Amino acid sequence: MNSLLEAKNISKSFYMNGKELPVLKNISFVVNKKEFICVQGSSGSGKSTLLHILGSLDKPTAGDVFFEGGSLFKKSENLLAHFRNEKLGFVFQFHHLLPEFTALENVLIPVLISGKNNSTLEKRAHELLDYVGLTARKDHKPSELSGGENQRVALARALILQPALILADEPTGNLDSENARKIFSLLKDLHHKMETTIIYVTHDADLVSYADKCWQLKNGVLTS
Repeated sequence: MNSLLEAKNISKSFYMNGKELPVLKNISFVVNKKEFICVQGSSGSGKSTLLHILGSLDKPTAGDVFFEGGSLFKKSENLLAHFRNEKLGFVFQFHHLLPEFTALENVLIPVLISGKNNSTLEKRAHELLDYVGLTARKDHKPSELSGGENQRVALARALILQPALILADEPTGNLDSENARKIFSLLKDLHHKMETTIIYVTHDADLVSYADKCWQLKNGVLTS
């Protein structure tokens, strides 16, 4: 079976002043291993909400997500935290690096959380920083790096434990067009070289072409 992740009948509503605000409406799809998928939609269309549900950072109002055949939302919070650290890599619009740590130390944060700290993974952190072109900046803190450099550190951090799936939420939304192209070129390259499955969301039509498959999210409905 080539399926990695399956969303089944995902719906999500928020409630304001006692009124229901549906954001996602009965969404179902399958993501196969090694796919590079884009979800495009305007700001406020629910793209980030969908990605957060796929990554178990938020729960749907209805429906479920299955990863490698197992239901995510039947897991305990402890098991979900372990799942996110072991199986997923997140890249957000804002890099969320820890300001008191160097680039190298930030890349190693998931390793420390996992309790797997060893020389092999530290070597991998150095290799990933080299891969994203930041070897010379590994001892610099986020305040000493540019926005594009910080996002490349965040990408290396997402890859450190070799996750089965990368979820990228508007990963270039805070960058200029040149740095945006660099980040997506890196994503495309790692997809081919490391055969990593990637789902990214964007409102930018210029970034759709990097994906092998693109879905549109509009009025809570996902279409291919």
